[in-house]
Amino acid sequence: MTALTLDLPEEKLQRLKVVARARGTSIARLFEEMSSVILAEADAETRFQLRVQRGAGKEALGLELLGKAASRTPSPDPPAAV
Repeated sequence: MTALTLDLPEEKLQRLKVVARARGTSIARLFEEMSSVILAEADAETRFQLRVQRGAGKEALGLELLGKAASRTPSPDPPAAV
């Protein structure tokens, strides 16, 4: 692991201490969890952008395929009355 020094406003530090105490963990663990969430969001954004690039210019085909699929899908039966 690598140490990281942060400058935080005192009020924010105190609030983080309260949150960490309530969760039964440390502030360091909170930051580790937050960094995992941020990295997962960045990975999802990257995957989304790659899909956007691959689909660029294929909007009409996609809508056509969706229309065909929708017309072939049978409507679900309404729930039986009890």
